[in-house]
Amino acid sequence: MKHTATTSSLRWTAFAILAAAITTFTGCDKKSDTQSANSQGGGKKLTVGFSQVGAESDWRVAETKSIKDEAAKRGVELKFNDAEGKVENQLTAIRSFIAQGVDAIILAPKVETGWEPVLKEAKAAKIPVILVDRGISVSDDSLFATLIASDFVAEGKLAAEWLAKKTGGKAKIIELEGSPGAAPAIDRKKGFAAGIAAFPEMKIIAAQSGDFETGKGKEVTETLLQQHGKDVTAIYAHNDNMALGAIEAIKAAGKKPGQDIIVLSIDGVKSAFQAMVKGELNCTVECNPLLGPAAFDAVEKALKGDKLDKKTIVQDRVFDQSSAAAELPNRKY
Repeated sequence: MKHTATTSSLRWTAFAILAAAITTFTGCDKKSDTQSANSQGGGKKLTVGFSQVGAESDWRVAETKSIKDEAAKRGVELKFNDAEGKVENQLTAIRSFIAQGVDAIILAPKVETGWEPVLKEAKAAKIPVILVDRGISVSDDSLFATLIASDFVAEGKLAAEWLAKKTGGKAKIIELEGSPGAAPAIDRKKGFAAGIAAFPEMKIIAAQSGDFETGKGKEVTETLLQQHGKDVTAIYAHNDNMALGAIEAIKAAGKKPGQDIIVLSIDGVKSAFQAMVKGELNCTVECNPLLGPAAFDAVEKALKGDKLDKKTIVQDRVFDQSSAAAELPNRKY
């Protein structure tokens, strides 16, 4: 009986060892399969860092939503940072993305300058950087993969051409400028100036930054109307939100926006179309913020090593009160 028990015990021990070996072998196969899938991209989730200027305007909120929505649609892990309008916060965010080892970075830069050192760090880490909506000034354009943006100079010219036609080439203009040093503020000013240069009786009598914000647009307009109210015939704002602030200031001054003072701007957000339908805003030049699909197309191409154009221009259109009501239901932002 002792011999039989011992034999039985040995048999069970051998069976347990064999079962463990089979389980281990099977587990190794599963791990190997997973590793194989990951190496082919099937199991590795793409991680992208997105540094956004802030949420100062309807346009910027729409751009953020477009990029977040597209990331979710493609199954991309998006590390998002709102810089709250501060360049230093963007620099910190980019360095954090690099430290975390993201696959790519999408950057909407607040200003044109000051990016070279941090982008050199990204390049050294072999992390491609996609610029959206605003360009930068660097000595080496290999520091970013591509820029996806509108032509801000062309937008300024389109606004000037519309105003020249509307006024017969005669206007005394307040210009509400965007954030100092920001590409759209610089270029929209440049384009507008070029557009009115052919009309000697179109003059900018005052210009001041409203920082792309509704509240600041109203505040600046109130001050400038106190100084130049008798002369002003038009207000040109670098974005819709400042124009909406200007409209409130015009009303507070006892005048009718869109009639006593012509108001035109750039962006083409839904609230601008609503203001045109009400007769308070005269014109807006579109600047499309729905850049998510194009941004992630560029990310994927950059990671594959495909050649990218250094700049992709987003086509824009001009809308005024004559087309606002028909277009309003089509606006996605």
